[in-house]
Amino acid sequence: MFRRVLVANRGEVARRIIKTLNKMGIESVAIFSEADHNAVYLQEATTAMCIGPALAKDSYLCQDAILEAALQSECEAIHPGFGFLSENARFATRALQQKLSFIGPLPHHISLMGDKARAIETMRSINIPTLTGSDGIVASFSEAQDLAEKIGYPILLKARAGGGGKGMRLVERAQDLKEAFLEAQREAQSAFSDQELYVEKFVKNARHIEFQVLGDTHGNVVVLGERECSIQRKNQKLLEEGPANGFSGELRKKMTQVIAQAMKKIGYINAGTLEFLLDHQGQLYFMEMNTRIQVEHPVTELLYGVDIIEWQIRIAAGEKLTLQQEDLIPNGAAIECRINAEDPFANFQPTPGLIEHFDVPKNDLLGPVRIDTHITAGFRVSPYYDSMLAKVIVHGKTRPDAINLMRQALSSITIRGVKTTIPFHNAILKNPDFVQGSYDCSFIPTHLDHLLMSSTKD
Repeated sequence: MFRRVLVANRGEVARRIIKTLNKMGIESVAIFSEADHNAVYLQEATTAMCIGPALAKDSYLCQDAILEAALQSECEAIHPGFGFLSENARFATRALQQKLSFIGPLPHHISLMGDKARAIETMRSINIPTLTGSDGIVASFSEAQDLAEKIGYPILLKARAGGGGKGMRLVERAQDLKEAFLEAQREAQSAFSDQELYVEKFVKNARHIEFQVLGDTHGNVVVLGERECSIQRKNQKLLEEGPANGFSGELRKKMTQVIAQAMKKIGYINAGTLEFLLDHQGQLYFMEMNTRIQVEHPVTELLYGVDIIEWQIRIAAGEKLTLQQEDLIPNGAAIECRINAEDPFANFQPTPGLIEHFDVPKNDLLGPVRIDTHITAGFRVSPYYDSMLAKVIVHGKTRPDAINLMRQALSSITIRGVKTTIPFHNAILKNPDFVQGSYDCSFIPTHLDHLLMSSTKD
């Protein structure tokens, strides 16, 4: 097992990784930018090292600085968390070249699945259902135009690199295609330094379902069920839950077998998440795979009683999975709300500033109420990074129990100094369609005005 690990990230995920490293008796090295010099988790790590200025390109995205920090502190491994360099195959390769274990997939799999077009081609070749669309990237606007006419509108333009909804545009009419194509290219180039796009048929009223996987270096793969991620605004997830609504045990078993077989065929190692669209006829279509830990991994951890971060570390250290697929049965229901420093009444604009007061209910990593956060009173929310302040996760015996517990947990949180999305989350939790579980990816656009009106009452 590793003696010392560098945590190549910031915020709540850095703190989350440090907690598991501490639990395992592994020394941790936390890196930080000048903007994060007072982050609470820096005191929880064994060592903390400043690697550069506030701008991410000069700190959390600076491969040279991070690798130098790992070597100077005599680390044996790097955990990249999510975002930043977590799905950067070159960074993973450079770490391995420096004799540092990369706590994540092999660079080959990061490259394979990071190129969304290649990922779809790969899954299609091993009989995983995929949506109708382009065979790889489209070389030009005219090619995208021809393909759109062939498969029919509406379509999605999607960046082949990255994620988080960037470089993605829904096009419902032919006359809107050119502008959307150019916008998606510009956004993809800015976010990922890669403007290439592919085309996918858009499925109306679809649901977003994803499956958590773990694979070790000994050829073993387990699937830790599914999560429902259909509560989204502009392709950004706001709330996740598990198990998915109305997802039968029979379908879960079938998909577990299909996904495990696919992951074994490509030799996948470490944690990953396969994302699917579920149409109204119950057919699942593969969209993409994220080769990292997910923001919503706590939902699965509470449902299955598994520390996914710990297994990432153990797998990277060469240990064999001891989890048995037949024993992995979801227990109860879990929900996660992503609390952002954003103002829902100003088109969800980020609200950086000083946290004047911060109070949360009693919580624990094992639930039933869990709060993953890096903020404290006196913490200054930076404009340089993602606006997420905390993740509130609850675990109940049933879905109604989980909804009630989440409402109680959110009502017990006090954050003063910046506006947050908590009132908006409360409105979602009270919405009849959400309570009944009868929703899909169109939920937020359909209910936005009513949700905002409901938010004002909190």
